[in-house]
Amino acid sequence: MKLQDRYKKRTPSFFRKLRNLGIALAAASRAILAAPIALPAAIITAAGYLAVAGTVATAVSQAVVDGQN
Repeated sequence: MKLQDRYKKRTPSFFRKLRNLGIALAAASRAILAAPIALPAAIITAAGYLAVAGTVATAVSQAVVDGQN
């Protein structure tokens, strides 16, 4: 199955929820990274890790397809 075909097929419910959570994590972490105030280094580091985790969770969740098609 081609990658383009995978993205066009239906995504199972669990992975849709995981995808939305990943989008929310990535958006929140990017808001923290773009904050105009100085934040402690630990918060900046954690926000960077959350951005990566959210992006990966979103991409992987979107590629999962329902096998009953």
